[in-house]
Amino acid sequence: MRDFSRYDTRHYPTLPVAEGYAAWAERYEATVLDLMDLRLLERLRSVRWSEAAEALDLACGTGRVGAWLRAKGVAVVDGVDLTPAMLEKAAARGVYRRLQTGDVTAPDASGARFDLITQSLADEHMADLRPLYARAAQAARPGAVFVLAGYHPWFLMAGIPTHFDLQPGRPVAIESYVHLISDHVSAGLDAGWTLQEMVEGLVDEAWVAAKPKWAVHRDRPVSFALAWRRDG
Repeated sequence: MRDFSRYDTRHYPTLPVAEGYAAWAERYEATVLDLMDLRLLERLRSVRWSEAAEALDLACGTGRVGAWLRAKGVAVVDGVDLTPAMLEKAAARGVYRRLQTGDVTAPDASGARFDLITQSLADEHMADLRPLYARAAQAARPGAVFVLAGYHPWFLMAGIPTHFDLQPGRPVAIESYVHLISDHVSAGLDAGWTLQEMVEGLVDEAWVAAKPKWAVHRDRPVSFALAWRRDG
């Protein structure tokens, strides 16, 4: 883990995670593009989404990934998120069986097990990745798949934090940490996961069309996705 402050070039006011996402919830859907994560999930060849009878969406937010999973044929999806305001948006989609407010890095006492676990665009807010991978392992049935999509460490190390406009012209960042891809690999292996696949997304023409100011970042990595399997 590396504190983002050593890379920060914008020096936006920074909010704690729960406070930041509570403030962002109303405008989150209009800000986060499917190019960041859902396009990467489409590229994963090792994951047979429709074969998952039950999935757990960790840090489910407004339910973007949950809705995508249901559209891919996943029969049942549960969600967990730290922020009630985000969960309200997720509940309104009507795609989740159960939604729970909670810390996705904390152990779960329910004993529930799933064929598929997902987590998208939240790992950069965690000081330590190991509890996340351990929580996913705890929730996994034998042969389960864990798919994590994240904001690429290169972009964070280039000084660009997760941020949004609290008010027009008033950007704020959300507390972030830099984790190298090797940090993910170590945390996943330590938790008993086997890495199946990795894909990365670059800033391309679609990104520049959506965010013209990002032309200066063309062909640089902006996000990544890892697919893990639980053996045994």
